[in-house]
Amino acid sequence: MKFTDGLWLVRDGITINGAVQNYVVEKTEEGLTAITQTTPITGRSATLNSTLLTVKFHSPLPGVVGVKIIHNDGVIPRGPSFELTEGTGDHVEIEETEAQTVLISGGLRVVINKGTHWSVDFYRGDERITGSGYKSMAYITDQDGNTFMREELDLGIGEFVYGLGERFTAFVKNGQVVDLWNKDGGTSSEQAYKNVPFYVTSKGYGVFVNQPELVSYEIASEKVKKAQFSVAGESLEYFVIEGPTIKEVITKYTSLTGKPALPPAWTFGLWLTTSFTTDYDEATVNSFVEGMAERDLPLHVFHFDCFWMREYQWTDFQWDSRVFPDPVGMLKRLHDKGLKICVWINSYIGQRSPLFEEGRKNGYLLKKANGDVYQTDLWQAGMGLVDFTNPAACEWYAGYLRDLVDMGVDSFKTDFGERIPTDVVYFDGSDPYKMHNYYTQLYNKVVFEVLEEKLGKNEAAVFARSATAGGQQFPVHWGGDCYADYESMAESLRGGLSLGLSGFGFWSHDIGGFENTAPAHVFKRWLAFGLLSSHSRLHGSTSYRVPWAYDDEAVDVTRFFTKLKCSLMPYLYDVAGQAHEQGWASMRAMVMEFPEDPTCEVLDRQYMLGDSLLVAPIFQENGEVKYYLPAGRWTHLLNGETVQGGSWRKEKHDFFSLPLFVRQNSLLAVGSEDSRPDYDFADGVKFGLYSLEDGKSAAATVRDIHGAPELKVEAVRSGSTVKVTAEGSGKAFTLAVKDLGAIASVEGAEQADETTVTVGAGEKSVSFTITLK
Repeated sequence: MKFTDGLWLVRDGITINGAVQNYVVEKTEEGLTAITQTTPITGRSATLNSTLLTVKFHSPLPGVVGVKIIHNDGVIPRGPSFELTEGTGDHVEIEETEAQTVLISGGLRVVINKGTHWSVDFYRGDERITGSGYKSMAYITDQDGNTFMREELDLGIGEFVYGLGERFTAFVKNGQVVDLWNKDGGTSSEQAYKNVPFYVTSKGYGVFVNQPELVSYEIASEKVKKAQFSVAGESLEYFVIEGPTIKEVITKYTSLTGKPALPPAWTFGLWLTTSFTTDYDEATVNSFVEGMAERDLPLHVFHFDCFWMREYQWTDFQWDSRVFPDPVGMLKRLHDKGLKICVWINSYIGQRSPLFEEGRKNGYLLKKANGDVYQTDLWQAGMGLVDFTNPAACEWYAGYLRDLVDMGVDSFKTDFGERIPTDVVYFDGSDPYKMHNYYTQLYNKVVFEVLEEKLGKNEAAVFARSATAGGQQFPVHWGGDCYADYESMAESLRGGLSLGLSGFGFWSHDIGGFENTAPAHVFKRWLAFGLLSSHSRLHGSTSYRVPWAYDDEAVDVTRFFTKLKCSLMPYLYDVAGQAHEQGWASMRAMVMEFPEDPTCEVLDRQYMLGDSLLVAPIFQENGEVKYYLPAGRWTHLLNGETVQGGSWRKEKHDFFSLPLFVRQNSLLAVGSEDSRPDYDFADGVKFGLYSLEDGKSAAATVRDIHGAPELKVEAVRSGSTVKVTAEGSGKAFTLAVKDLGAIASVEGAEQADETTVTVGAGEKSVSFTITLK
């Protein structure tokens, strides 16, 4: 939201009371409290009829400092609030001089100026990373008496801003106005399904605004050297999070707001759906499943979209008996074929649903101020919305989900959650404006916790569309409604990379696009991208997404990349473990892995899949692609070609290839199975040791199917000698050297050929030395 008219003037009707002078800084149990004047204190008379801002500083975690700016502190707090980690503050140090008061938290130092010129500066060591200057913190009123709190943080020269949720606009947010308000706007506009009030910058720090309501950002837009954010009301709280790397910022941010759960291994396989408005019944479903098997296309999850329930009755959690007369038997038959089952749900209850009357009678649906149930015809006729602030409503909704899990459902697609009205009354008295974005958090939490309760920890996964800060705890999320063209494929990737820089570990998208039907060439290129994503789903709107509906080659491409992904599961599941433990996205923007390479700061058409694999999807019919390889040696995973990075490359690929490179100094684990994502990853695993430099090491962890580390291997090179140690499973594995030359000899293990070593099963730990020719 803009308050000024250029650099010098204020917009008509706007009054800005900005912090200009420090009055006092006091130590508190939580940290520090500063009182700042919005007009200069020239004498006692200047303290009359004046506006003060109270600024509270505290630190829940090392390297994380909260700043709360308050005008009137008598406002009754009304939820909801983000659930944050509450630290003790024992790590905080405070220093004071005549000129400054300093709060130190980990590697972050906050300096409050005591002089006549108000300023708050954030330092990493001796480096000032950002700050709030003269009149940046402000209490603002407009001509209608509305009040706002604003902060402006400095941006440095060449500093780029990323994140703010899943945004489909330009990847670098500089120059953008971003209003965080969940909307069902597709992937081709400035609207977003997943609005997250957190950004991270190329300078290696992040800012999380601890306000669930609408937060309005001006990122180098209203003032080109400022990242401005504002909210309506009388207070504003934000946290500055120091890295010094982007990965470390995200680790600390997710320590504050919650780490992603680890999805079960089966979710990483290929999902196929009925599509949305297509006609289908059990025979149609069987034809899809059998058609995949007949064509040797590994399939792991089948999803029933909306019309598994009868029209007009969404959501009633009842199978439409006209087309699914024996749902229990059907689900068992599908399970017997090795499939997991997902079904579509939302949090809206149509008036024709039997649940509507239950919800109305028991007070489980959102109400208007006069006590009526809030209803709308947008989506389902006369629908109401479940009030998840009511514990009884949560239990009511969860009970129906439990019945479905008992029936054989393994996951739920939690659709919608964005069209949440503000002219309603919540059971617990929550502020409806704050609840608009936060509603999805309560919705997804209820569903996720049912799955965790019924199936066990690390066995729960939803397929969610909407989210806000903290939503990363309930994976997986997908990118919403995109068109079936290259432009939407690219914008989907931008959204996924932005979401990954907002603390979300797992992300998917509709392969081939949701709206319309893609030409075969778009579908085949999207297959490669989709099956080299965290999660992979074939889904559409008005047409089926079975590969043979496109052409015979699409079948072959599906088979090739599905099997490739299954074989990469030992590596991918360790990447998933990192997302769970550190908060790092599985699909990482290049700047996340190469923060020192200025070219990587703006790249949004390629990504790192974990820390070792670079993927550059192809967005052109002719197969041409232009991509960038950072400095170092890179080996193409599919053809073994090794090239030197540090430059742009332009190539042409057929449908069975794309730029897919292994980073130097990588130890890449590849599994013995290519038909399933859930198998014993350590049994017969093959390690590729890629371009290991002298004096460097490479390590890999293979986890079991529950995410626990089972086998750890490390290789260290010194000259022509590579020493390898392995601890864990005691199962046989092989190690092949890549781009290191041939093997001259091996001590402590068996050399299989010129480049491969075989390690026998039976020992929990082993050490061997490879001497290179």
